[in-house]
Parts: sequence; C-alpha cells; structure tokens
Amino acid sequence: MTLATEKLDPPTVWKHFLALAAIPRSSRNEAGARAYVLEVAGRLGLPAQVDAAGNVVVRKAGSKGREAEAPVVLQGHLDMVCEKNSGTAHDFSRDPIKVVADGDEWVKADGTTLGADNGIGCAAALALLEATDVSHPPLECLFTIDEETGLTGAFELAPELLAGRRMLNLDTEEEGAIYVGCAGGLDTVLITPVTLVPAGAGKVFFRLAVRGLRGGHSGVDIHEGRVNALKVLARALWPAVGSLGVEVASLEGGSKRNAIPREAFATMAVELAREGDLRVALAGLEAEVKAEAGAFDPGLSISLEPAAEAPAQVFSGADARRVVGFLYTAPHGVLGMSPDIPGLVQTSTNLAVVETKGATVTVATSQRSSVESAKRDAGRMVAAFGELSGFVVEQGHGYPGWKPNTSSPLLALAKRVHADLFGHEPEVKAIHAGLECGILGEKVPGLDTISFGPTIQNAHSPDERVHVPSVSRFWRYLTSVLAAA
Repeated sequence: MTLATEKLDPPTVWKHFLALAAIPRSSRNEAGARAYVLEVAGRLGLPAQVDAAGNVVVRKAGSKGREAEAPVVLQGHLDMVCEKNSGTAHDFSRDPIKVVADGDEWVKADGTTLGADNGIGCAAALALLEATDVSHPPLECLFTIDEETGLTGAFELAPELLAGRRMLNLDTEEEGAIYVGCAGGLDTVLITPVTLVPAGAGKVFFRLAVRGLRGGHSGVDIHEGRVNALKVLARALWPAVGSLGVEVASLEGGSKRNAIPREAFATMAVELAREGDLRVALAGLEAEVKAEAGAFDPGLSISLEPAAEAPAQVFSGADARRVVGFLYTAPHGVLGMSPDIPGLVQTSTNLAVVETKGATVTVATSQRSSVESAKRDAGRMVAAFGELSGFVVEQGHGYPGWKPNTSSPLLALAKRVHADLFGHEPEVKAIHAGLECGILGEKVPGLDTISFGPTIQNAHSPDERVHVPSVSRFWRYLTSVLAAA
C-alpha cells in the first residue's frame, strides 16, 4: 500500500525517518547515516563531534532562558538489523528501504526489516535539533554505531564527549512504558570440521527448505512460542539421515545472532526410490509443527526442491548424525523467568545461525540474562554441550545488563509528566534485550537513564512495523519531558 506521507505526524520526525530509511545503514556500515546527521547539524549551525569509533554527538544550546541548565543526553543507534524474505530482491549495502503503509495506522517495509529500530529514535533526536518551538535544556544528541551486532559504539565511546548526566534512551518499542533495566548478553560460536565423502551411487540432490516463519527479536520475542527454523530443519533431518539414508551436503539458516531464525535450508542426497517416503514424512512433520505452533507461527512451510547443483561431496554419515543431532537437541528459548518482575524473561538462549563453508560447519548462538551469573551459566551450558558434540567453542565476554534504579530522579519526573499528559502513570519495566544503557552507564559514571519509545512490532524481522499514532504521542511525551527536565 502506498505511503500517504501527508498523514504522518509529526512531519519533521517522519521526514528524518524516511531520509534515514533511504540510506543503507547495516551494522558497521553507518557512514551514510553519520554523514546525514552531520549534514543536518551543519545546516543548523550546531557543533558536532565524531569519536574514533564513529559515534556522533551533536550539541544544541538550551532554549531561551534555559541556556545555563544541566544538559540532557538523547541517545539512539544509527544501524539497523538487515533481514529480508527469501523472495525479496534487496541489497542492504546499496538499496533504500521501501517504506509502505500497512493499513491505516501502521508503516512497514516491503519484504525487509523497516529500521524503525532505531530509526524512529534517531529521527526524533534530529527533529529536536531542528525544532524552534520546544522548551528544553541544553541537548547532547548521541548517535552510536553497531548496536545490533556488537554494541561497538557504546563500548568504544569516548566518555568525555558527554557532559550530561541525565540520558533519555529512545530505543524501546512499547508505548506507555518506561524501561529502567535490560538484560546482558553473550555470544557463543561453535565450529566443527566435517569429513567429506562422495555421495552414494544413484542418489539425487534436493534442497530441503523451511520457510514462512515469523522470526523476530531473540530477546523481546523469545517467550512468544515462535518457531525456530533451525530446530525444524534438524527435526526433519534427524530421522531422514537415519532410516531414510539421506546424506547431507550443507546446512544453512538464520542470519543474525539477535534474531530468531525464520528460514533454514539443507542440501542433501536422496535415493530416488526413497523420495516419496521423504516427501510423506516432511508433509507429516509440517502438519505436526503447524498444529503445535498454532497461531504463534501459522505460516510454516517445509518443501523439497531440486538442488541448484549437485555438490561433489557430502558429510560422512557419522558427522551428519553428529551435527544434525547437535542442532536437534541444542537448547533454544526461555531458560528462566524473573522472580522479581512478573512476565519478564530472566535468562534465555537463541540458536541463531548455521553456516557451511567447505568442510567446516559454524553455529552461532546468543545468551541473555538480567542476572550476570545466570548469563555466564547459560553460556557455559551451551559451550559444554558444543564441546560434547565435537565443536570448538569461541566465546567473548559479552556486555553487561542495566540494573534498574527505581529511585531515579529522572524516572520520577518522567512518571509525573506521563500522568499529567495522558491521565495515568506509565508502566515501569525492564526488557529482555540488550540496550546500550548499561554500557554507557559504566562509561559515564553517575548517568541517570530511562528509555522509552513508540510502539514497534516484530523488530529484527521483515514483519517489523511501527504504529503511526504512537509516534505522534511519543513526540508529545518526549518534548513534554524535556520541557519539565
């Protein structure tokens, strides 16, 4: 559906959002978006700095009569998760996001992620730099890089860039909620060689494809019962490499460590005489998984297609069983709920990506927890399971969580403003996802931080969409908080 831009309010926020959507800005490829921020700052005559990591800070003096007040930091990240449906022709390194209407009240992209995470937050900060009718203290607008894949910008921020000790992070996705805490995270990568052998005589190569799943954010959506394409692929292959004599040539699936896999594929060799049995088994499995998932993930399809080419070799039988067995039994999903905050996932793990290159299979996973010891334990569990399955484990230190401070003066102010503006207090919550707030709090001692934003659904997937009326209310709330700050 064509986007009627004249209906988008506030127009300045949407102007900047659509400009950012036209700029390729995958993680670690934010140069174009950074140039846009600097161009806006230059046009407005505002001082800007870029640190060695590539983060940008743009400063704006306080509005009339407020020039001498303590500054407030507005923070968002320039990069976006780049996911697309398999049938979508889109090159994230050069193509603009095709922004379209999704009904009367939503905006989405055509077959790709939208980048409202965190394009809307960055657009709001840019709109504030441009605004002449908003009362505010001095502003320091911080635009970080590489939040989605490594949090590099936050980790490498030059702390002397920030004078402010009150920060509004604009990177959460639920209208009516103020976030005061988040999970820490850890990546665990498992690598194994496989022995390659010639395919059995008389076998034909097919491509097994798992498609149509919702995917989503590996933190925010991990508890929603969404199906993991890698787990379905392994569930299909485990009996096939046993009783049906299927030979595996490659495994591929997922694309980001912080996204639940939506699609997965296996190139495999099958005896023509067993093709019919395999198709019957796959049809039965598709029906089973659809029944199990119900409304959580109704779009699943499992198909057997002719392979584009016949690989020269396949995994040995023992290695096929070992690797497929690992994917089939590897932990995925919620590991524990918070005892303190009802409904909050405390600890989880995401089986995220599998890739075959030559004789090497690599599996990427990520673990999250709002409790540091539980995060480390989840990482050790996945590492131990990988080692027992013959994988070599690579694991970093991860990033810290953000401990809630319910006594925050900034939180008290934001709650009061929300009640005055909307007639009720906001929900005060923590999120099972990684925000930069915990890292920035360690970099800048004494930083008092809250996070809020408009309603964004299905971030990190091509179903991502943003609720247009909530963006208008988000802007009203943001400017009202600054007026009272």
